[in-house]
Amino acid sequence: MSPTSTSSTRQFEIAGSPNWRTVAIVTLVLGLAARSVDAQSTQADRFAEARNRLVDTRIATAGVKDRRVLDVIRQTPRHEFVPPALREQAYFDMSLPIGDAQTISSPFIVAWMTETLDPQPTDRVLEIGTGSGYQAAVLSPLVADVYTIEIVAPLGERARETLLRLGYDNVHVRVGDGFLGWPEAAPFDKIIVTCSPEDVPRPLVEQLREGGKMIIPVGERFQQTLYLMTKTDGKLVSQPLQPTLFVPMTGKAEAERSVLPDPANPKLINGDFETVPRPGQDDLPAGAIPGWYYERQVTQISGDAAAGQHFVRFHNETVGRAANLLQGLPLDGRRVTSIRLSGSVRTAAVQPGAHAEALPAIVLSFYDDQRREIDSALIGPFRGTRSWRSTSRLIRIPPQSREAIIRIGMFGATGTADFDEIRIEAVR
Repeated sequence: MSPTSTSSTRQFEIAGSPNWRTVAIVTLVLGLAARSVDAQSTQADRFAEARNRLVDTRIATAGVKDRRVLDVIRQTPRHEFVPPALREQAYFDMSLPIGDAQTISSPFIVAWMTETLDPQPTDRVLEIGTGSGYQAAVLSPLVADVYTIEIVAPLGERARETLLRLGYDNVHVRVGDGFLGWPEAAPFDKIIVTCSPEDVPRPLVEQLREGGKMIIPVGERFQQTLYLMTKTDGKLVSQPLQPTLFVPMTGKAEAERSVLPDPANPKLINGDFETVPRPGQDDLPAGAIPGWYYERQVTQISGDAAAGQHFVRFHNETVGRAANLLQGLPLDGRRVTSIRLSGSVRTAAVQPGAHAEALPAIVLSFYDDQRREIDSALIGPFRGTRSWRSTSRLIRIPPQSREAIIRIGMFGATGTADFDEIRIEAVR
């Protein structure tokens, strides 16, 4: 997040201020064990325990190993980068709305992307999509300089003020279109992009030094892949990391987008799980389930499906640990008033997690034009042991809805749960 042209920000994987259903169910899918502690002598101390718990239970256990990154997450006051009304949720492992239709990424994603970028003390880093400034603050102690660009002027100015107030003197913030990069500060050793263009902007390729690395989500609005790219002989050599969902890069990148979502015709991709990765053909990492993202403790299995040949299986042995799949889709409540949500579920020895409703389910959450969660609906929850059973539900769409996220998984429960035939159909 640096002072130069910017684009839309932050990852929109679980955006929105949680309502009671989110607290009872959706937060459990992410294992949001963090909770505020009693106020102490300073506000920083007040949240210290929550930050440590977040790192110990949600970030280190999910695969981030770099001690430098874990330490900086423990020290960075995320509550300073979210709206005051959401500070009690700052150390939940979820993204939160920050205004202007943007979100602050979940702490795990920030930590994981930072570790993947492999920041070094001498690095000059360009960030596209400053957002709240949190990612820049995390990078600041790990590198020489951070140059960050935000296209939304109020967000950029607010982030600059916050970073200066907190003493991040090596972070430089510019308001502008991140598609264009920051040519006068180039070349950069690393580039991190926290919003998604359809293709990599050419100016960013030119401003990355030879041998430098770029981490960037690329693809359609709701179907993206996060890549680690290395500049070799003037060209980018790409390594797919994982399917993902970030907010779109706006400005020039959005104007050049060729594939646009249809909010009047919501559809799930690979809801029957019959599409499997084709080695050498699909640009997906090993084990990825096409169409879905943020996979935790899930496997695509062939045979014994509710229908067709394939299904997905979640297995969890630790109460509260994440085991889930997500998928986003456009859903305009002005154009679609009702949908039918359906799916098939099979369970074995399922026991609830830390909360009585922490059980396998199919959850659909709705978001407004500011990416705030406005409501949610579910099929389930399911417990114990049961054979394949198909179920469906007719759901009214809030008129304010513009996007939705569907989640399937264990929601903090233990045992095994299988899912198949997940469908969304608009009811005309």
